[in-house]
Amino acid sequence: MRCGKMAAPPPPAAGAVGAWGGVRRRCQRLLYWVPVLFISSILCWSYYAYVTQLCLLTMTNIGEKVVCLVAYHIFFMLFIWSYWKTIFTLPMNPSKEFHLSYSDKESLEREPRGESQQEVLRRAAKDLPIYTRTMSGAIRYCDRCHLVKPDRCHHCSVCDKCILKMDHHCPWVNNCVGFSNYKFFLLFLAYSLLYCLFIAATDLQYFIKFWTNGLPDTQAKFHIMFLFFAAAMFSVSLSSLFGYHCWLVSKNKSTLEVFRAPIFRHRTDKNGFSLGFSKNLRQVFGDEKKYWLLPVFSSLGDGCSFPTCLVNQDPEQASTPGGLHSTSKNENHLFPAKPLRDSQSHLLTDTLSWSDTSGKAEKGKVG
Repeated sequence: MRCGKMAAPPPPAAGAVGAWGGVRRRCQRLLYWVPVLFISSILCWSYYAYVTQLCLLTMTNIGEKVVCLVAYHIFFMLFIWSYWKTIFTLPMNPSKEFHLSYSDKESLEREPRGESQQEVLRRAAKDLPIYTRTMSGAIRYCDRCHLVKPDRCHHCSVCDKCILKMDHHCPWVNNCVGFSNYKFFLLFLAYSLLYCLFIAATDLQYFIKFWTNGLPDTQAKFHIMFLFFAAAMFSVSLSSLFGYHCWLVSKNKSTLEVFRAPIFRHRTDKNGFSLGFSKNLRQVFGDEKKYWLLPVFSSLGDGCSFPTCLVNQDPEQASTPGGLHSTSKNENHLFPAKPLRDSQSHLLTDTLSWSDTSGKAEKGKVG
């Protein structure tokens, strides 16, 4: 070593780098649960404040106690049930038919030009029911999962997976909201809003009495007054979010499709998947109305193909068989098989002509 110069430190061992990466990933996974723990702690405290401090210790009328306790526990159980299902229902990923074969992956990696890559992808997607494209008209391809993306499927950078009919990744449930759990998420918003509104409505008179010193100062005063403030605050935020998702359901859109309208082979159309209010509602909640208000899976379809009144039969794609019986499976979660409805068994035709377009394969984590 020459005078005046410091020797460069030795590079870290590969094992040390791998171990540090594993520790970092575990810490990140733990941090992802912080919002869920926050909501859970608020929920536990609200249960104690309402049941113990308000109903059992403050209310004096027996009939009022019984009615409030019964109604409260109904809203509480529906809230917990839908929240649990939203958190722990695994997002559905594209089936193996959408994954490139080993030979196709090798061909794609060997081809340096976008046009040649698109030719490989067109061959792989020939028998797949896909009708949306990238902005350049290319086949939608995920270079991380090595698959052709089904319609309305996007890659989540947090989960590092492609999610069927992805709406968004929600930190409050530490899960991707998509085809498999969107109904549960919508019911979670509805029941959490009803839960907060019920608490605010039944707590209001006691809040006013404590505020005006109509009741003596007790330990219940803090809990009852803060409970009303919390319920009112959450009601305002939840009402706007729930209203927004009700609008999405009525238009058969996802959050991602609001920001980036789906692109079909002939044009972009923000309402390309809309079938009318009634059919849009059944796409999420199913045909059997007895299951609409329960957090059980009843959505129509398989998450890979969707009916649309916009596009005609794509000459490059296989038609959807009228008698197709699709199953909704995930690696560790099984969904009931759903026969496709008449509107899903074929695509309405129009007089537009199709032209061959090509472009580079879609890159990026989210698309």
